[in-house]
Amino acid sequence: MVLLAVAGLLVAAPGSSGAAPPAWRYTMVAFSNTSDRDLDVYESGDATQFQPLRLSAYRPPSGVVRDPSIFRHTDGLYYLTYTTVDGANIGFARSSDRINWTFLGAWPVPFCCAFLPGTGDGTGSASPPGSSGSAGFSDGPSLSPFTTKAWAPEWFVDGDRVSVILSMSTGGGFVPYLMTALDPSLRIWGPPTPLDGIGADHIDTTVVKVGSTYHAFTKNETKKVVEHAVAPSVTGPYSFVPPGNWGSLVEGPAVVQLPNGNWRIYLDAYTEGKYLYSDSTDGLNTWSPVQELPGLSGAVRHVGVMREPA
Repeated sequence: MVLLAVAGLLVAAPGSSGAAPPAWRYTMVAFSNTSDRDLDVYESGDATQFQPLRLSAYRPPSGVVRDPSIFRHTDGLYYLTYTTVDGANIGFARSSDRINWTFLGAWPVPFCCAFLPGTGDGTGSASPPGSSGSAGFSDGPSLSPFTTKAWAPEWFVDGDRVSVILSMSTGGGFVPYLMTALDPSLRIWGPPTPLDGIGADHIDTTVVKVGSTYHAFTKNETKKVVEHAVAPSVTGPYSFVPPGNWGSLVEGPAVVQLPNGNWRIYLDAYTEGKYLYSDSTDGLNTWSPVQELPGLSGAVRHVGVMREPA
């Protein structure tokens, strides 16, 4: 669900007076309207004009490579995570050059969520009195410990802690959770922790940290809009604040900082076949009207964007 926008966490250190602004490189990973089994990689110097670095750069051994997210680890390598739609797991791959990728595995999420925030859709018969959802009621606890879907993973790096924010379901709507790597190789993960305050029926959640505030951008699956919430910790508690005027039927938010210090959100207008972006000049408080991403609108789907020094 974006981008991954982990690289948007990297904020340029103040330079000396008159110093030239730093040069940045933006890498976009995406699947396309023509194939969700192949990863396309693009590059840009300004986060607007993207050129192909390699199309069909990676195909997993099974499943798909939807909703990709990318970041560069302290080992100098690039890591990808993505939706496999192949059981309740998320995929991982690694690259030294963003062009050639090696499949690392699919991490299963088979047992995690009993009595945590609910993912019920209110259609079953085994809920507490007064409700009807077999997997739990809308904002109550899940009654099933078994994850049936794990979608839209997004890297989130905070200091030396590497985590993935993913959307998980035990049979009904999605709930965002945070999983933190327990080793530098990113092969051992802690248990999922819910993002308190966002609640059920939210998917495609991505988080960026600005100062001491954590900003979550998430798709409300009921209203089909992208919402904005803030918290003092990555796990919450989150409070919703006014979002930008991004319209409805948008998903897959990816947020990144621009070369001039402003912020950008990318949005997949999936029913229109368009890719949009909107900018904030005041620290994620207000946003410009959406416009189409030149060159790639109509081709890419649910992108992840990473920023690093050029």
